[in-house]
Amino acid sequence: MSILGDAKQVVQGAVSGVMEKAVALAPDSWVPGGQPDPLIRRQHGHIGQPVSRLDGPQKVAGQATFAAEFALEGMCYAALSYSTIARGRIASIDTVAAEAAPGVILVMTHRNAPRLKDPPLFMTAAKAGMGDSSPIMQDARIHWNGEPVALVLAETQEQADHAKSLIAVTYEVEEAKTSFDEAKASGTIPSQFMGHPLHAAVGDAEAAFAAAPVKVDHTYATPPHSHNPIELHAVTLAWQEDADGREILRLHDTTQMVDNTAWSMAQIFGLEEAQVRVTSPFVGGGFGSKGMWHHHVLGAAAAKLAGRPVRITLSREGVYRLVGGRAPTEQRVALGATEDGRITAMIHTGTTLQPGHGAMPEPFILASMSMYGPETMLLDVQHVELDVISNIFMRAPGEAVGTVATEIALDELAERLGMDPIELRLKNEPEKDPLKGLPFSMRETETMWRSGAAAFGWDRRQAPGIRREGEWLVGIGCAGGTYPYYRMPGGAARMTLRRDGAVQVDIAAHEMGMGTSTVQTQVAADRLGLPMDRVDFRYGDNTLPGEVLAGGSQQTASIGAAVIAAHKALVTELLKLAGNDSPLAGLTVEEVGGFEGGLAALSDPARHESYASILARAGREEVSVEASSSPPMETMHWSMHSHSAIFCEVRVNAITGEPRVSRVLGSFDVGRVLNPKTASSQFRGGIIMGLGLALMEETEVDPRTGRIMNPSLAEYHVPVHMDVPPIEVIWTDIPDPHSPMGAHGVGEIGITGVGAAVANAIYNATGKRVRDLPITLDKLL
Repeated sequence: MSILGDAKQVVQGAVSGVMEKAVALAPDSWVPGGQPDPLIRRQHGHIGQPVSRLDGPQKVAGQATFAAEFALEGMCYAALSYSTIARGRIASIDTVAAEAAPGVILVMTHRNAPRLKDPPLFMTAAKAGMGDSSPIMQDARIHWNGEPVALVLAETQEQADHAKSLIAVTYEVEEAKTSFDEAKASGTIPSQFMGHPLHAAVGDAEAAFAAAPVKVDHTYATPPHSHNPIELHAVTLAWQEDADGREILRLHDTTQMVDNTAWSMAQIFGLEEAQVRVTSPFVGGGFGSKGMWHHHVLGAAAAKLAGRPVRITLSREGVYRLVGGRAPTEQRVALGATEDGRITAMIHTGTTLQPGHGAMPEPFILASMSMYGPETMLLDVQHVELDVISNIFMRAPGEAVGTVATEIALDELAERLGMDPIELRLKNEPEKDPLKGLPFSMRETETMWRSGAAAFGWDRRQAPGIRREGEWLVGIGCAGGTYPYYRMPGGAARMTLRRDGAVQVDIAAHEMGMGTSTVQTQVAADRLGLPMDRVDFRYGDNTLPGEVLAGGSQQTASIGAAVIAAHKALVTELLKLAGNDSPLAGLTVEEVGGFEGGLAALSDPARHESYASILARAGREEVSVEASSSPPMETMHWSMHSHSAIFCEVRVNAITGEPRVSRVLGSFDVGRVLNPKTASSQFRGGIIMGLGLALMEETEVDPRTGRIMNPSLAEYHVPVHMDVPPIEVIWTDIPDPHSPMGAHGVGEIGITGVGAAVANAIYNATGKRVRDLPITLDKLL
């Protein structure tokens, strides 16, 4: 980064710090969430009901059209050829045979690709969407092993795939940094995440640790992970003209960020943002990977060269080569405590990876910032730069692997103290945010732990290595987790109410299979007092209002706040239209609510008028409003988090060392659960992903070349049906009075704590402590 860029960050950080202090000291009533959302109090509505996903019938009937299923007239198909070196230059590239292959339309390389502007790296600008900032086929340079060096367009996918195999490339190889261990020895760089330094200190933790009568101090390691959503990364796109003859770039994408993609594509191709249309109605899983990568830009560039629509679908290997994943970590956790279990020092430091063309170090200290209340604390993340693929968000970035280290260490400390691990955790519950000093908006962790322990049968736990069933050693373990409440700026929504009492809600949000459209239909129906079948929730289109990224488990809050703002604007307009002849005359927005297809006084529901009546008297067929949500200042006023308590039973074969998880229970504190069916699915999905993190997932990178060596689901193992035990999920269901609907997002909290719970259960079964993941049988023999 330039000196100017560094200075800009310093200034922005100082302004942000002043703002945060001012908001922290403001009266509750001045802050969003200062007055609880009225829906928190509403009973017997759609919220809280286990409604099946509204898009379910479309999906099982094959009627849900995904990005790689849009058929455009004259469409051709793309295939990518990837570099086989980590750093250097293309010396020669022979495309003659590929160009002569059957069905080939063109071969694009750095020699004939359109000239493009620099890709805007995610988190470097408000709408920047690229996961990688390296030039996209603009010159002969190679930045990582797997970077695209050529694109083939052909009449069929099979023809394109064959032709790319005929391309011959030679390289001028340069010395590359591809070994994590060697890079650590050469020095590290302080890390930042979302503009904030990954460093915090309270008191002198090293001195407190040295003086502590009871202590543990170990290093924990997690490997790199690759993304594997079931739906491959794909985009179908075309260059078109609008009614005014203006050039339009149209993308059918599988994305978590329609708005960011549109803005970023406009920047790269020198267009106005309004000239790019991105739609994404269905996404088959994202987990942080479905942002914007080189294939978006390459597909659009090739379509421009060919003058034809293009579909580019990455192969499974292509996802590994082109789409970043979770970076490796090496973490030190040192805990010092008094004899009665009060933690006097917590040190959580270590190293991860961030290439120079990326912006995402694995922020593994995030959970440690708020989970416990030690007297002193030292948290720090450093990173090394390697010539490898740019890493990116992966479900619960930071928390998923950070809790592996801290929660195994807590288990080790509990054993050293002779304490129950749950009691140790509860003894060190913070009264307020340990770093910011803010009050918690809600924190029902003791209820969460107690109810989880009772439901799981924690009281039957035995000493390590005692319980045996035949040749299987059996143990149980637990671990805690946390994930912050996020609400990003930029939320906005449009509501259009028709005379027949139906409403359309428009917002540029996303549905990746987690039930967003279903839950938000439930919420809008309750807010308006309508049946669900009278609500049409529209999303997945950058031309709709708002900038709602599907990440950070923040869509629930962001959409909720935007709909609150739009609903307030709608009610304001309706009260104006109602006039003095209405039973609502004289009432303010705050004094009415949606009931039974109309508005009614909150203090006297008999003062009611239907939407149809209001519009009919005003001579209107519909009324449409658009509004933006307030800035997310509640996160500066309260410390807002979700929490998990994961309980796990494992069996380890005494002869082969094979570990099997036999049952899991997750107990969660996530505010009000809006839909038990979709929330349960998210909790279970996160837990299953956590089982993969604990026992099998690892991206094998050749440290000599930086090449990923297991780029397929045959070699990169994820949990399958036989690996998944019975999973029970429960939750406190106590609303957060300061969040929209009293709810938090639930997409990522499920994975946090799972890795450590499995490791702790394996220790309880075998007496063997494993501190580096994944826990494979060779580590247990």
